[in-house]
Amino acid sequence: MNLFRIRGIQLAVHFSFFLLLAYAAFAGWEEAGLTGLGWNVVTLVAFFTCVVLHELGHSFVAMRYGIGVRRILLMPIGGMAEMDGIPRQPRREFLMTLAGPAVNFILAAVLWPIVQTLPMEVPLYSLAGLVFQLYIANIVMGVFNLVPVFPMDGGRIFRALLATRLAYLRATWWAAMVGKVLSLAGVLVMFFWLEHYLGALLFLFIFMAGDAEYQAVRRRELEDAQWRELLARIYGAPPVLKSEP
Repeated sequence: MNLFRIRGIQLAVHFSFFLLLAYAAFAGWEEAGLTGLGWNVVTLVAFFTCVVLHELGHSFVAMRYGIGVRRILLMPIGGMAEMDGIPRQPRREFLMTLAGPAVNFILAAVLWPIVQTLPMEVPLYSLAGLVFQLYIANIVMGVFNLVPVFPMDGGRIFRALLATRLAYLRATWWAAMVGKVLSLAGVLVMFFWLEHYLGALLFLFIFMAGDAEYQAVRRRELEDAQWRELLARIYGAPPVLKSEP
C-alpha cells in the first residue's frame, strides 16, 4: 500500500504490517482497554516513524551520490530502502550505510534532555512513557544495526572496510560468511534461549538476504568478466582474469 512521497521517494507499507498493527492494538485492548489500544497504536506508529527516518538517512546520502531510491517499504521486521544500486566505492558505501544508525543516535540525543526530566518510574500508557520508549528504541535500533551481520548496516560497513584492501567480490564473500555465522547464532539464541520467535524469524531472513546479495554480486562480477573477455577478443587485448571466492 502506497502512502505518500518524501523528496520523490515513495513510502509504502507491506500488507503484513497491518497484522502487526492489529496485534499491537489487541494486546493493548486486553491489558488496558481503549487506553491500551490507543497508546499501543500510537507507540507503534511513532516507532516506525523512527524507522522511516533511519531509512531516509540512507536514502538521502545515496541520492547525494546519484543513486536513485524507488521506495521505502515498511514491514513488521523493519524498513527497507529499495535503491537502484550500492556504490562500489568503499568510502561512499561506508557513509551511506552509517547515515541510518546516525539518525537513530541523533534522535536519542534529542530525546535525552527530556528523558532526564522524567521520574524514575513513568506510566506505560502516557506521553512520558512514549518518550522513554522511543529513546530506548532509537538506541537499540542504532546499536543493533551496527552488528556486523551482512546485509545489515554493520555488515555493509564491514564490507566497505574490507573493500579498501580486498576485491569487492572477495570483501562481499567475507562479509556474507561472517554475517551467516552471526545470524545463525542469532536464530538459535532467539528461538531456544529467549523464545522470541519473531526475532528468530528476523535473523533467518537476514541469513537468507545476505546469501542472496552475495550471489547477486557474484553474478554481476561474472557478467562483467564475460563482457571484458568479449571486448578483449574484439579489440585484440588480453582478457583480465579475476579469481573467484
